[in-house]
Amino acid sequence: MLGQIAGGSNANTQAGNRYFRYEVTGLHEGEDTDKMNYSIRKSGSVFMTVPYNRMNEEMQRITRMGGKIVNIEPVNFNPEAQNQ
Repeated sequence: MLGQIAGGSNANTQAGNRYFRYEVTGLHEGEDTDKMNYSIRKSGSVFMTVPYNRMNEEMQRITRMGGKIVNIEPVNFNPEAQNQ
C-alpha cells in the first residue's frame, strides 16, 4: 500500500539513498502475494517505495505477479532519519 518499502541494505552509497515510488495496477493474489502481510486487490493502484539498487528486481517481481507499472517517480526519503 502507500508507503510500502522494499528494503535495501546499501545505504552508504549515493545510489543506496535514492528511492522511487512505483504505482502498480493489476496485481492479483498468487504464490508471491501469499507471502505478504497484506492482501492484493485485482483493481486499483498499489504504491511501492523501492531503493535504486532494487528497481530491476522489483520490476521483475511485479511482472510475475501480473502487475503493470503505470508510474515511477523519485521520492525524497531517508530511512535512517525515521530511526532517530
